[in-house]
Amino acid sequence: MSEPAITPDIISAHGLSDSEYQTILDLISREPTFTELGIFSAMWNEHCSYKSSKKWLRTLPTTGPQVICGPGENAGVVDIGDGQAVVFKMESHNHPSYIEPYQGAATGVGGILRDVFTMGARPIASMNSLSFGAPAHHKTKQLVHGVVAGVGGYGNCFGVPCVGGEVRFDPAYNGNCLVNAFAAGLADVDKIFYSAASGVGMPVVYLGAKTGRDGVGGATMASAEFDDTIEEKRPTVQVGDPFTEKRLMEATLELMATGAVISIQDMGAAGLTCSAVEMGDKGDLGVILDLEKVPTRETNMTAYEMMLSESQERMLMVLRPELEAQAKAVFDKWDLDFAIVGETIAEDRFVIRLNGEVKADLPLKALSGTAPEYDRPWIETPVPSALGDQPTIDPIKGLTALLSSPNYAGKSWVYEQYDTMVMADSTRTPGWGAGIVRVHGTDKALAFTSDVTPRYVKADPTMGGRQAVAEAYRNLTAVGATPLATTDNLNFGNPEKPEIMGQLVCAIKGIGEAVAALDMPIVSGNVSLYNETDGSAILPTPTIGAVGLLRSQDDIIGFDVREGYVALLLGETKGHLGQSALLVEAFGRAEGEAPPVDLQAEATHGDFIRANRAQIAACTDLSDGGLALAAFEMANHARLGLTLGVDDTALLFGEDQARYLIAATPENADALRASALSGGLVLAEVGCFGGESLQLGGDGAPLAELAEIYRASFAATVT
Repeated sequence: MSEPAITPDIISAHGLSDSEYQTILDLISREPTFTELGIFSAMWNEHCSYKSSKKWLRTLPTTGPQVICGPGENAGVVDIGDGQAVVFKMESHNHPSYIEPYQGAATGVGGILRDVFTMGARPIASMNSLSFGAPAHHKTKQLVHGVVAGVGGYGNCFGVPCVGGEVRFDPAYNGNCLVNAFAAGLADVDKIFYSAASGVGMPVVYLGAKTGRDGVGGATMASAEFDDTIEEKRPTVQVGDPFTEKRLMEATLELMATGAVISIQDMGAAGLTCSAVEMGDKGDLGVILDLEKVPTRETNMTAYEMMLSESQERMLMVLRPELEAQAKAVFDKWDLDFAIVGETIAEDRFVIRLNGEVKADLPLKALSGTAPEYDRPWIETPVPSALGDQPTIDPIKGLTALLSSPNYAGKSWVYEQYDTMVMADSTRTPGWGAGIVRVHGTDKALAFTSDVTPRYVKADPTMGGRQAVAEAYRNLTAVGATPLATTDNLNFGNPEKPEIMGQLVCAIKGIGEAVAALDMPIVSGNVSLYNETDGSAILPTPTIGAVGLLRSQDDIIGFDVREGYVALLLGETKGHLGQSALLVEAFGRAEGEAPPVDLQAEATHGDFIRANRAQIAACTDLSDGGLALAAFEMANHARLGLTLGVDDTALLFGEDQARYLIAATPENADALRASALSGGLVLAEVGCFGGESLQLGGDGAPLAELAEIYRASFAATVT
């Protein structure tokens, strides 16, 4: 079958600029074949090459005594003691989920799970961060239902608990929802598997499901804005099969135990192309592939289609040849394909053959190491004016406005569709703070959270980046965990616009400052750009996934709040209402400055919580909705009334950072105040638990009525 001629329209359709195409001509001293053009397009698109963000990602702190493997592999690896490691990463599947919500979200979950078990880790937890358009927008309900069903359908069938996440709505996501998927797994520190190939003449082995035409060009699609041709992109969305993935995981982990694996790589974005190139590049080797040996589920597939297919549940491995029979037996047992499709070579070449005909012959390192890298022009976001008039509202009316919003109402409609208890190690599931999973067979546990406040990032990208990390730090701290490390999912609009590029640059700066100050290095991540439709960008949404360690389950700050317990507020409250949830939900105003983030105060207050956790009956950090929303959530979870001696709007709903709400016995409250005083910290008694109502100063309402609003509002919005 002859390949199409290379024309300017075809070059443009592959997402390559004129200058990038000229670079290709300079590299290979000839016109590329159609297959070669597809390979360059896959490797040089934004999704795979990070060409707009590499310069800035290098500034992030990525090392520490706890870090075994930082960015650059399938997932990050962090030491948790006793010869064990937690392996984790977060990635986006935004564009596919907008085009085909169920499969887009499902294959996002499948892809992130493969990233984890490719490293030799068995997945133990998942999370997701979902951003949708305005509830009244004509696509929102369809997207919510499809995405949630896709996340649950894949994760539940695979058998990994979903222990946390977040869901938000804003008109800025009307044309481009965000689906960020997180997974974490456990591995022995001496049994981590990496992707760098080694050894000349070693077999390159294809593992897993067969290759089809689904997902061809998916990575390139993910590196472009949407317009009115969106429906034409539906074939670029992959189709997942969680039961095949479950078998692939078991087969892969069993294979690793045989000693047959030299290196291994998930086939994710750009499929066979990216996996083969990354393995060769990291090992300073070339690769030859014979595509007629690739297992396919469709007839007459071209080299172009096979190299760019993103069919799911596939891996690529470099094998120890003497263990070929043993390795093949493992995959035969699990009824999965095992095919030697090529070999490693000493030369810097990436050679693709189909039925003996060379379809591509390229310098391998040029596909990866010399991919374009841009220092795009950027401008800082202007600092917004300080909030002028300070709004006031009756406390219960203000709280009801928050509880009625799908942004702050309970999300049980979502997480009840997920299996949160499979594997029987989940000790805290979605609905109250960070998720917690026991480290099976030990007394340790791991805590997980995902956080970002996009309206802060839009107002002040540096401060918003700081705050996303700080809130993740607080959520882990509030359950008693010591924060270990983070993964980031940087979702932004078109980086070719200086104002969008400025958001990305400054958010990375803020994230870097925070992870350094709070000892939470970035060990993995993903950048998702061009999240725009018809030139309208999403809110800048740099999601932070974070993991914390509980060395003993006795260290967990539980939830045992009783009549007569005291409510304490750690941290100074100035009443910052700029960019607050109350301002948006009750007054329709996204105005003012983002709240400042004092990283020293965050660290000091976190240390105080962990040092005194034995005296704390329950704890939550203060973020969206300030003290009022935190007080309701704690009272609602305890099913016990709470009286606060505060009725000022700014003091109740202000979103000052570095604050925690604590419940303690009267005796322990005295001890906590004394400890805080000796450390120069602000810890004030703000209320007392008891009765059946929530009393905010002189304004109150039955807790049961508020709880029903909180319980029912989300489902009423999306159904």
